[in-house]
Amino acid sequence: MCDTCFRQKNILFHLMMSRLLYYLVIKPLSWLPLNVLYVLSDFFYLVLYKGFKYRQKVVRNNLMNSFPGKSIEEIVKIEQKFYSHFCDLIVESIRLFSISEKELGQRCKLLNPEILAQFYDRGKSLIIVAGHYNNWEMTATIMGTQVKHHMLGIYTPMSNKFFDRKFLKSRERFGLEMVANKLVKEGFENNKERLTAVLFATDQSPTYSKRVHWTRFLNQPTPVFLGAERFAREYDFPVLYGHVNKIRRGYYETEIVILENDPARTFDGVITEKHTARLEKQIEETPQYWLWTHKRWKRKMQESDKLYQAL
Repeated sequence: MCDTCFRQKNILFHLMMSRLLYYLVIKPLSWLPLNVLYVLSDFFYLVLYKGFKYRQKVVRNNLMNSFPGKSIEEIVKIEQKFYSHFCDLIVESIRLFSISEKELGQRCKLLNPEILAQFYDRGKSLIIVAGHYNNWEMTATIMGTQVKHHMLGIYTPMSNKFFDRKFLKSRERFGLEMVANKLVKEGFENNKERLTAVLFATDQSPTYSKRVHWTRFLNQPTPVFLGAERFAREYDFPVLYGHVNKIRRGYYETEIVILENDPARTFDGVITEKHTARLEKQIEETPQYWLWTHKRWKRKMQESDKLYQAL
C-alpha cells in the first residue's frame, strides 16, 4: 500500500473513532445532570490515580519542586485533592456540551461585574488574564452573558480536527468568540470597532522558539508568555485578573482584580510580573485547584536567559 493511501485510511479511521466516541459516549453523558456525573468522577479518580497513576510522576515532581518546605505527607494530601478535582473537571467538561445557559450561569457567578462595566462606560476594551485554575472552561464559556464587553478567548487548536470543532462550538454557544493562538493579532484588529474583553491563559509552557519572560514562580525559574503584556501595551488595554474560587463541587465564583490601568506606560516585564504573582498567590493558598498534570517547567533556562530584575 502506498504511503498516501495509508495516511488517508489512517485519517479516516481516527475520524470514525472520534465520531463514535463523541456521539455514542460523550454526547449522551453530557445530557446527564452533574450530580450523576460526579459518581463517574469518583470512579475516574480510582482508575486514573489509584489504578493507572496517570501522570503521577509529573504531578508529584511539580508539587515537590513548588513546595520544598512541605513534607511528603503534605504533598500526597495535595496530590489526592488535586486528582479528585481533576476528575471533576473531566465530567464538568463533558456536561458543557449540553448544559443550559441558565444552569451554567447559576454555577459560575461573576461577583463584581461593575468593575468591567466602568471600563465599558469609559469606552475601554480590556485584557483579562488567568491561569488554568479551578474550572476556567465553565467560567469563560458563560462570562459573555455576564458582561457588556464582547468576549474573546485565546485558545490552542486541538490536533484532532473533529474534536476541535466540537469543543469550539461548545465554547462559543453563549457569546464567547474563540481566537486561535496564531491569529491573535487578527482577532484584535477584527474587533477594533467594538469594546472587547480578551481572555488570556498565561501559564502554559512556552517552546524554545518563543520569546519569554523569565521569573521565579513557585520557587523555580519559569518562562512566561509575553502575549498578554505585549497586546496590552500595544493597544493600551487595561489588564485585569480573573480570580476563580471553587465554592463547592460544581460551583465557582470569579472576582475581577485590576492589575494595570495604564499599560502603555509600563516597563518591560511589569505586567507579566503582576499577573504571575497573582496566580502564584492563589496557588499557594489552595494548590489542589491548579493543573499540576501540565509539564509547566519542561523549558529550561539557557546561558543567555536572565531572571527578571525590577528597575
